[in-house]
Amino acid sequence: MEKTFKYQRVLLKISGEVLMGNQEFGLDPSTVNRIAEDVREVFQSGTQICLVVGGGNIFRGVSGASAGMDRTNADFMGMLATVINSLALQNALENLSVDTRIQSAIPMASVCEPYIRRRAIRHMERNRVVIFAAGTGNPYFTTDTAAALRASEMSCDCLLKGTKVDGVYSADPTIHPDAKRYDKLSHFDILRNDLQVMDAAAITLCRENNIPIIVFSIHNQGEVKRVISGDGRFTLVEGG
Repeated sequence: MEKTFKYQRVLLKISGEVLMGNQEFGLDPSTVNRIAEDVREVFQSGTQICLVVGGGNIFRGVSGASAGMDRTNADFMGMLATVINSLALQNALENLSVDTRIQSAIPMASVCEPYIRRRAIRHMERNRVVIFAAGTGNPYFTTDTAAALRASEMSCDCLLKGTKVDGVYSADPTIHPDAKRYDKLSHFDILRNDLQVMDAAAITLCRENNIPIIVFSIHNQGEVKRVISGDGRFTLVEGG
């Protein structure tokens, strides 16, 4: 018998770096296809799912600004990178027969729909996966903040943060092998201890809107469905 999921509508945040696979830049088609298969698995289970994807595999606004670029221009370049990634994910999903819509916070009618909250909700109600591109449409805000904002606007039951590690650690475990791993934290714990999960604005938005955050490794195939059902290996951030 199919397990009933606790979360019926979720937002999956994927960093752009994940889409590189083992490459140093750009998109790895096999990785994009694998993530699309994970999204399809959740979608076919009956859970409504929407996505926010970063652009760091192509361009990071913060990095551009640190190299001397105007921060606003650099951030807009990063937003455009997220549109490229969104198109790649849409293509992979539709190759798997998953009906998908992209909504961009920066209007570009020849490429995708503009972000309209009610239309996005209607798409999900009609069994479509919605990908939110171009962050919040504003400079100085990360795609993590965009994910928290869209999860709040879509009344999602939780925000899934797919990363390169299997949860929240006291420090980067790839640099500090003795870093402590947490199974459960509150939003306030993240802010108080300055744990590098998502930026403070994103955590605060989720805290104010009572949205749990599940941090897990997107590199483990099938993990998205497992963590939604309460299985797998992850850190749950909720309450407080």
